[in-house]
Amino acid sequence: MAQSTISTQPLNVLGTALESCCNDPMTGYWRDGYCRTASEDRGTHVVCAVMTQEFLDYTKSRGNDLSTPNPAYRFPGLQPGDKWCLCILRWLEAEKAGVAPLINLSSTDSAALKYTTLELLKKYQVK
Repeated sequence: MAQSTISTQPLNVLGTALESCCNDPMTGYWRDGYCRTASEDRGTHVVCAVMTQEFLDYTKSRGNDLSTPNPAYRFPGLQPGDKWCLCILRWLEAEKAGVAPLINLSSTDSAALKYTTLELLKKYQVK
């Protein structure tokens, strides 16, 4: 008897197929360019954000330095304009602090909607 496999494609917050966030620098929990999550991803890296200096300074002040290169992890360090998969809770924290970066909704996993509304995310949509 043949086994059937059900393949489910991840969806973005708009309900369509999740698009790649960035390949240079390579982002995502699995470093495959996609902002998607799984049970082992304690940070829930589902928001595809466009870095700003303001946000990079903020997240560094909160203990997550995204601007300093870390060769041991093949991490180049981020600069303003780079796209990166952020943890939804850090993005929400930055939003409350008034420093949330803009996001690409087509590349933001639908799992983000477990933590916030589409209405709020749309306010930060990259045009």
